Amino acid sequence: MLFAGKDISQWTGNGDKAQWKLADDYMEVNGTGTVRTRREFGDCQLHIEWQAPAEVKGDSQGRGNSGVFFFGRYEVQVLDSYENKTYADGQAAALYGQYPPMVNACRKPGEWQTYDIVFRAPRFAADGKLVSPACVTVIHNGIVVHAAQELLGPTAHRSAPSYQAHGPKGPIELQDHGNPVRYRNIWIRELDLSPAAAAPASEPAKAK
Repeated sequence: MLFAGKDISQWTGNGDKAQWKLADDYMEVNGTGTVRTRREFGDCQLHIEWQAPAEVKGDSQGRGNSGVFFFGRYEVQVLDSYENKTYADGQAAALYGQYPPMVNACRKPGEWQTYDIVFRAPRFAADGKLVSPACVTVIHNGIVVHAAQELLGPTAHRSAPSYQAHGPKGPIELQDHGNPVRYRNIWIRELDLSPAAAAPASEPAKAK
């Protein structure tokens, strides 16, 4: 468990300690900056629940904007996309700036929503060249919106992404974009999604 309510000690923020508001069983963005896990992760399955403000203020990217970042650089967008027009690869569950979700599965403002994300970290050779890109599957409120989608590179705003070599693990970050988005029930399961781990064992040849 990364967050089960009340205890935010597994997260860090500006000045080391995460300063987000804690109430009931959730933590809420409050303008004190992005928070990130103290631990680092590579391939993983992440479950996270979030809630956009029930009182709608603003439009497009100004409504319930936040994000879930893997390695602090690969973003699954959080946004109130319920009857909210915005650009396609910036809506809820988009792989921000790269791929829109296959369907808008967003619930009404004020309702809790779930992301179940399977993330495969990119692999780099010893010389820093990309061996295999990051790959993401996203299930939003029980609906598959990305199925093993390979990323073009780290999240970038209005610019072409490109990979730069980095370590095999990194923090999970939750973005402070200025909107009071709430998060709860966050858990993670570490996986090994390397090709060798995923490949089935070869069958012995049958005698003729």
